[in-house]
Amino acid sequence: MENIAYSFSGVQKAYAIQAGREVRVMVDSGKISDEEAVLLARDIAHKIEEEMKFPGVIKVTVIRETRAVEYAK
Repeated sequence: MENIAYSFSGVQKAYAIQAGREVRVMVDSGKISDEEAVLLARDIAHKIEEEMKFPGVIKVTVIRETRAVEYAK
């Protein structure tokens, strides 16, 4: 599952968790917009369905995070 996630552009990290029942994908917020994150989650889920055999359901979570830090002196 991780390799499938890494095959998409903008993916920084991918982790299969919960005994392969979930994959969490962290993307570059500069390359992937909020709308593209939704489409990416759908595309990853679709590719997992096509390439893997599994019982039950696999949850795909795409995380896009932007941080801003300032210091008061």
